[in-house]
Amino acid sequence: MKVGVLGAGLMGKEAARDLIYSDEVEVVGLADVDYKRVQSICELFKQSKLKAYEIDANDRNQLREFMKQFDVIVNALFYSFNKIVAETAIEVGVHSVDLGGHIGNITKEVLKLNERAKKQGVTIIPDLGVAPGMINILSGYGRSKLDTLTSLKLYVGGIPLHPEPPLEYNQVFSMEGVFDHYTDKSVIIRGGKRIEVDSLSEVEPIYFERFGPLEAFHTSGGTSTLIDSYPDVETLEYKTIRYPGHAEKFKLLVDLNLTRRNYYVNVDGKMVSPREVFLQVLNPIVDLKDKVDVVLLRVLVSGKKDGRDRTYCYEMTVYKDTEKNITAMARATATTISIVAQMIGNGTIKKRGVHPPEMIVPGDIYINELKKRGIFIKETVK
Repeated sequence: MKVGVLGAGLMGKEAARDLIYSDEVEVVGLADVDYKRVQSICELFKQSKLKAYEIDANDRNQLREFMKQFDVIVNALFYSFNKIVAETAIEVGVHSVDLGGHIGNITKEVLKLNERAKKQGVTIIPDLGVAPGMINILSGYGRSKLDTLTSLKLYVGGIPLHPEPPLEYNQVFSMEGVFDHYTDKSVIIRGGKRIEVDSLSEVEPIYFERFGPLEAFHTSGGTSTLIDSYPDVETLEYKTIRYPGHAEKFKLLVDLNLTRRNYYVNVDGKMVSPREVFLQVLNPIVDLKDKVDVVLLRVLVSGKKDGRDRTYCYEMTVYKDTEKNITAMARATATTISIVAQMIGNGTIKKRGVHPPEMIVPGDIYINELKKRGIFIKETVK
């Protein structure tokens, strides 16, 4: 199969790395508006099947010309491009996957393209990161083992192995995305009803082997498509994992409007965005640099099987690959989107249209593919 990767940032780079070492993939095209960045990645990997392209994704003609050369497109661009890429994929008749993004209901807009994608014989799967993404696939897998589903409780966190003040946090993906997850309301299901709760609220302690006590709290976007795929459950909640005290510190910053979108203040006659200033102040403080990060995940899928209560627990701890200098978050995220892209390309996933991960990705095969790459999902049953 031939796979095109849009975006040569960290996730695009690591998706390309996974793809070029797959025997089933013949050609990998890596495209970015920054051609020097793409070239440096090609020189680093030194693989003949990897080809560099200079593409401005804002230019539909350039996008079409690039995408039509491949069987599957891995969209690792910022999530504002997700709908454009999905529409173009349908137009040129290629499959496509993306990393998701909840701002402006982008994923919902992509899902609306279902009938058009079916008509073109195209498969599109959005939200293929860790949360959403990995948690969706594991939720769907656990659901497939139950007669009825009553509860989904999801916990994910990307944290430094050795936390440092003031926030005990280092950036493992876009800080703009972190701001949005902390600022927007979190949509959950509680008592069978869909409600909104404040992000950074309802902090609870959580423990993992070798880690704890940690804290978990609501953040927006994590429930993603699960909230629509399983609307009849009693409970559906997503919480982010951090070191203790993080939520309280960031709640003050949110309350001070330092993370608010489209908000400006007058400073000496100039309209200034506190969010943009705060981003510039914070970026060097939370820069991961050469530090080791860890991704922690726990998915609890509860319901009935043969008339009895049953809970499937899926748990993962992933560390940075220091030898290859791949962050834990990049390992988990890029591997997920690469595996699913290959499932479409090799025919494991045959269903056409636009589908959320929990409804279409076979969890057993996915877990096995992760294992081949040194990422282990532990399943326990209660």
